[in-house]
Amino acid sequence: MADPWQECMDYAVALARKAGEIIHGALKGEVSVMTKSSPVDLVTETDQKVENFIISLIKEKYPSHRFPFVAVSIGFVVNKKIEFGIVYSCIEDKMYTARKGKGAFCNGQKLQVSGQEDITKSLLVTELGSNRDPETVKIILANMERLLSIPIHGIRAVGTAAVNMCLVATGGADAYYEMGIHCWDMAGAGIIITEAGGVLLDVSGGPFDLMSRRIIAASSRAIGERIAKVLQVIPLKRDDATN
Repeated sequence: MADPWQECMDYAVALARKAGEIIHGALKGEVSVMTKSSPVDLVTETDQKVENFIISLIKEKYPSHRFPFVAVSIGFVVNKKIEFGIVYSCIEDKMYTARKGKGAFCNGQKLQVSGQEDITKSLLVTELGSNRDPETVKIILANMERLLSIPIHGIRAVGTAAVNMCLVATGGADAYYEMGIHCWDMAGAGIIITEAGGVLLDVSGGPFDLMSRRIIAASSRAIGERIAKVLQVIPLKRDDATN
């Protein structure tokens, strides 16, 4: 029996790899940098070229489908439930893939989270985000201070939500948390986390909501819930808000 989701996933993998080729080519030349929502939220001509490339080919092959994505991160979502995800870290040439019920992989090798349950031994990943409102920055830094004071092993930032989450899926980090990102930042890597044995939670400790713009992705529920206990929540407009 034909598997329509597998066909979609195979196509998304091909798109991610082609987008990676565009980025590789751009790195050899000059890069023109612009800003998006703020001076620290950068976008290059290459970002826009990749985005337009992926949009045009998806519309051409699947005119009735919508794929949330950012850069070379693609997620396929049906009724706000993630069916499969692809994250291509093109500089490292690492292709992360996952499909619901089928496991998570990097370049064909099966992924497994660390399973760490001791918060004091945990390495966390997060980002400072692009919002420079003083009150928001104060909350972000206060949350980091609370976590470090538990204490935890450490906090790192590698640049993007998708790569941060994939790092947790590989077992290289034990948890990722952030507020202020969007559904397209989380959709591709979200299922990679869960298929690698991890969990997704809301920053309040409740169920994960793809439209909430906030997430804890952890190697175990114990660590995820412990992180949630100390986080102060940043008020955010939901991705599915009507006004």
